[in-house]
Amino acid sequence: MNTLRQIATTLTLAFTMVVTPIAMASQYTNDENYDDPRFDVNAPPAYAMVGDLLIARPLGLIFTAVGTGVFVVTLPFSALGGNVGEAADALVVTPAKTTFVRCLGCTEGRKRSNEE
Repeated sequence: MNTLRQIATTLTLAFTMVVTPIAMASQYTNDENYDDPRFDVNAPPAYAMVGDLLIARPLGLIFTAVGTGVFVVTLPFSALGGNVGEAADALVVTPAKTTFVRCLGCTEGRKRSNEE
């Protein structure tokens, strides 16, 4: 098998493995009468957890690092303007909370089961 065929086969299999669970889950979640506790607000589906782990968390880490750098660079101007707390919250705290505190697979509207 040549290299191009191996790459194409690998990408096709990877794409199929990612898309199939999403398509199957959307088939059930679009049904208004379907009530499965695995897809409850407090129990995110597995594909949401995997996407969060592989995509959202690394991006959040990058945004936290970049935001911290921007905050440090703009700190003198924020201090002159009197909005250091607002700048710190927007550039450092919010991305850090999204990266490290939010439950795996949860979105803004979801909470952990023990946070009721």
